[in-house]
Amino acid sequence: MIISPGVQKLIEEYGNWRKQFEFREEEEVISVDEVAARVASFYEKLREIVDWRGEHLLRKTAIERILKRRLTVHKVREDFAENFLAELVRGGHFPNNRISFDRVDEIQAIIQKYVFIAERFRERQQRNGKDSTDWLFSMAAVEIEEALSLPRREHALIELMTEDLENRTQLIARKHETGRPLAEGEKKLQIYVAVQRALFKLDAVTIAYHILEKFYPDWKTPTEETLAYVGDHLDVLRENIQKILAHPYRERFYQLAEKYDTPYLILHDILSEDDVHFPELVNNPPALEEAIRHSYNKRHARLKKRIGRAALYSVLSVFITKVLVAFLIEIPIEQYLQKDANYLAIALSVGIPSFLMIGLVVTAQTSSQRNFERVMMEVIKIIQTRHRTEPYKIFPPRRRAGLVASIVYGFYLLSFVISFGALIWGLQALQFSPFSTAIFLMFISLVLFAGTRIRQQARELMVEPVREGFLYNLFDIFSLPMIQVGRWLSGQFVKYNVILLALNFLIEVPFQMFVEFLEQWRGLLREKKEEIH
Repeated sequence: MIISPGVQKLIEEYGNWRKQFEFREEEEVISVDEVAARVASFYEKLREIVDWRGEHLLRKTAIERILKRRLTVHKVREDFAENFLAELVRGGHFPNNRISFDRVDEIQAIIQKYVFIAERFRERQQRNGKDSTDWLFSMAAVEIEEALSLPRREHALIELMTEDLENRTQLIARKHETGRPLAEGEKKLQIYVAVQRALFKLDAVTIAYHILEKFYPDWKTPTEETLAYVGDHLDVLRENIQKILAHPYRERFYQLAEKYDTPYLILHDILSEDDVHFPELVNNPPALEEAIRHSYNKRHARLKKRIGRAALYSVLSVFITKVLVAFLIEIPIEQYLQKDANYLAIALSVGIPSFLMIGLVVTAQTSSQRNFERVMMEVIKIIQTRHRTEPYKIFPPRRRAGLVASIVYGFYLLSFVISFGALIWGLQALQFSPFSTAIFLMFISLVLFAGTRIRQQARELMVEPVREGFLYNLFDIFSLPMIQVGRWLSGQFVKYNVILLALNFLIEVPFQMFVEFLEQWRGLLREKKEEIH
């Protein structure tokens, strides 16, 4: 079997990635006290429960949170990056005694770059000042994580899949529909965005950073003119990138990338395990088939564990938040308005969302034998130089208009009334007060949204279409309005989460000061012991 040029290039990139992690013992490294690290790591585990964003985003979220807090509390001096990285290591986000001081200088330069842009923008801002600077430092967190984790393999795989889909995708125009056709460069950029969302589940900020790198190829070492220009036009740059991420075709390309990402992930696993002997493996079909099966089974096992953890953390997050709301807000208000609280209603509003989440996760389909056979065939197609495949057809988003469209939208709006109306009627029958009803509806919507996202994540390996049963399809019709409400509420809580704000500034700042004091105190004790001869 002759390996395709794209996969040949991918093999080279995996070899280069491996060389990046050659570590010299004589290098000076970031070192933190083990006791202080255990204390800080325990706190970070608690933060993960309260601020759950998805397992693959935990480290980037922590970097962003810690960076923004330290920039608010501390000035960017020469030791800023060193103290910042030490906190990340203490929190368990990077291994102890592995980050060299060469990386410290690199991270310091990255932070200073973004601080320069932010200060220049603040001098000239007219609108959206806070939102744009907050977005800017979110992208700084992405660059810092990539500078420390060196995702060269992931970037190479993204480029390979983007190129493959671009060559195989045809844009099909519908009859009797007019509109601006999608330009070739626009098509490639949308495929690039979709591949990142599907392949590694990257969030909008990370993808925005990669688009920024496309705009400015020298972004890692930009000129002062480039930084000044970005600082002067930061709000415009942000708006342009947001338009790319909100493109009308985005879901069409994402569905395509999501369907065919599994074979590329399997290829990624095989190369990560042994890229040196991969050409020999390709020329041994039984061994290649066994490698694909082994990788698929391992990834399937990890997927099931990850889905279980996601469900557990989501339930804990909702449970803890609901209990806090109940004791701090719901019970006091109920006692004030009605002289007594309905504890049965409060218990149901805590328990029902948790059991609903468990039910959504347990019934999610993650794999099948037919799906594995399809994946194996697709992996071999990617590896081969020549293979005949049918093109992927992308149709433009359908424009609904006319009387029939109005009736369809009318029924959709009616489903909101039926879904929420039936649930409110049931809650009133259980003697829920209006305030408890509103709280219950809010939490059930959030759980339905989170559970639906987890079910979609459970289909990560599925290339074959997933067939849901009749009962779930019926449930889906009436739950969709609540899912949409939960999606909106989730976005609002990310922006205005009072609990997280309290954690960040009322608890986290003094806690980190205590951890740093503990580390320096233990360091002093070690020095005094070493002086005893």
